Order: sequence, then C-alpha cells, then structure tokens
Amino acid sequence: MRIRSARRSDLPLLQEIERAAGEPFRALGMAFVADDDPPPLDLLESYRQAGRCWVATDPLSATGDRPLGYVLADPVDDALHIEQVSVDPAAARRGIGRDLIAHLAALAARRGMTALTLTTFTDVPWNAPYYARIGFRILTEPELTDGLRTIRAEEAQHGLDRWPRVCMRRDLSAVPRPSPAPKPTKTPPVPDTSGASGASGALAVSGGP
Repeated sequence: MRIRSARRSDLPLLQEIERAAGEPFRALGMAFVADDDPPPLDLLESYRQAGRCWVATDPLSATGDRPLGYVLADPVDDALHIEQVSVDPAAARRGIGRDLIAHLAALAARRGMTALTLTTFTDVPWNAPYYARIGFRILTEPELTDGLRTIRAEEAQHGLDRWPRVCMRRDLSAVPRPSPAPKPTKTPPVPDTSGASGASGALAVSGGP
C-alpha cells in the first residue's frame, strides 16, 4: 500500500469513497449519516493545498494509483486531529485505514505533536471499538481540550449527537532527533623525522551517522 499526498484530480474520487463508506450506516438505522453529503470539492481542495489530505493506493493492483481510502487532518491543540478517514468498502479488511492512521502518527511525532485525536460513534463496530483496538482511548469530559470541545459542539449542531459519540486520543512517542555529529578533533602532532622543519598532522573524526 502506498500513502501519498492527494492530487487535485483525486478529489472527486474521494467524494465517491465517502458516499460508499457511508452506506453501511444505513443498516444500523443511521440513514442520516449514510445520506450526509461528502465534503465539498472546495473544502477538500483547501485541505490538499494545506498539505493535510493523504490517500492510500495500491500500485500493484488493477486500481493502480486510484485512491482506495483517504484521511484529512487538522492541528488541534497539542495533537493532530483526524477530521475524516474513509475507506472504499470494496477495499475493506486490507488494513488501509490502519495504514493511513499510522502515516499520520509518524508525521505528527516528527512534528513534535503529542497525540492523534478523533471523534467517533461509540456503538458502531467500525468506529470506537475499532479505534480502541489500534491504540486509541476514550477521553473523559475533564480531559477534553478547548479545541475538542469546539469540535464536539459543531458536531452536535450538525445533528450527529442523536447517537452516542466520544472523543478518543492515541498518545505518541516523540521521534528522537539525531544527535549532532561529533566535532573533528586533531591528533597529537607527529614529529617530522625527515629533517625538514614543521610537523605533519591529521584530522580524525570519531563516530558516524
């Protein structure tokens, strides 16, 4: 699986993925979610231009470089917040969502962020229970940051709170920065026994990358 930044030509395909990914909610009596419009193209383009939209492709498959899933993310407080992650149901159970989230985790750690966060439905099997299996935990009310409270309020206004929702967080280990290379040190002068004046010297560098 290849994770890459989204291209402008990908964006209509991301809308198709979002529509397809919403359909399984219908079987749970959540038609409101299934019928919700995908992110508009101008919003997807804003994420793409900001460098916060990534897609998963399988270059070895018949689909080639066509996106099979995508993720959008926003910096929220000390974390990288997963705004949306969706996978085409036709490509389900291939670890695509997990790979997209792992890509975000590595990116966030390199940028010095402390966690990934998201909001999701509590009782949908491929939502909160899935995220718990890949390292997320449910946040209690006192643990919510100001940014997460704002997101939750916007979701409630959109009508998503008709089903239980939670905020979840996956703490990240900081990626250590490489130690600076040791400064070169001079070796002691070697006496010149040839009779000429002066001394020959050499620079020795210990260690390596």
